[in-house]
Amino acid sequence: MLWIWLLADSGCTALENPELRSSFANKALVNVGGDLVKLVPGRVSTEVDARLAYDTHGIIRKVHSLLKLYDEINVPPERLLFKIPSTWQLESQGIQTHLTFVYSFAQAAAAAQAGASVIQIFVGRIRDWARSHSGDPEIDAVLKRGEDPGLSLIHKYGHKSKLMAAAVRNRQDLFSLLGVDYIIAPLKVLQSLSESTTTPDEKYSFVQRLSPQSAAAYNFSEDEVAKWDQLSLALPMGPAAIDRLAAGLDGHIDQARRVEELFTKIWPPPNV
Repeated sequence: MLWIWLLADSGCTALENPELRSSFANKALVNVGGDLVKLVPGRVSTEVDARLAYDTHGIIRKVHSLLKLYDEINVPPERLLFKIPSTWQLESQGIQTHLTFVYSFAQAAAAAQAGASVIQIFVGRIRDWARSHSGDPEIDAVLKRGEDPGLSLIHKYGHKSKLMAAAVRNRQDLFSLLGVDYIIAPLKVLQSLSESTTTPDEKYSFVQRLSPQSAAAYNFSEDEVAKWDQLSLALPMGPAAIDRLAAGLDGHIDQARRVEELFTKIWPPPNV
């Protein structure tokens, strides 16, 4: 059975709770990631426990334990990304990181300056917040310029890190993001593209909008190109970033606990 395959690791079964649950979760992640590596080219992203968001050493220990498990099934490090929250714990020790929960320019800039491999920006979630809230200086300035508060972060880009646009709501978002490195889009949005008949001169069409050249041409302010450290990062994170980051962490922590509880219910299996 699938769940027995996911948990098949003698190192886990000898442990006691909560180490048992954590070990099972690690093994399950790595087994699924190992299968994905066989199915897709490029890199596979493995999520690191959101409960470690503000624990630098905890993140590093967790990633090294996952790397060890991947090595046991012959998956090399260069095929892997490790998805961690964009708090302040960034790329280190040669580990390729995938930064998530990015809702402000300060977070994106700090991640890029630290050399993060992939920076995931939630386009739709930022826009959703802006529709029902106010008082965020960064978002208010974007709206005053007549720009989209979610898409504006994608355009402000000039580092080697790759950008991933997530929380895409519609095909207009997709058209506006053409040229970005990666896009996560719902199946219904992708299917809507097959129904699109556009010409290059239309506002929303199959024409590349983003490129290294357009990024290089963007005029950054002195504040935006400043070197970010842990203290300076915390100050410009406005209400939107603080609210959405907290909500994202809470949601992922809850999911992690539910998965671990499931493992304790199905292990040990009957008649074993």
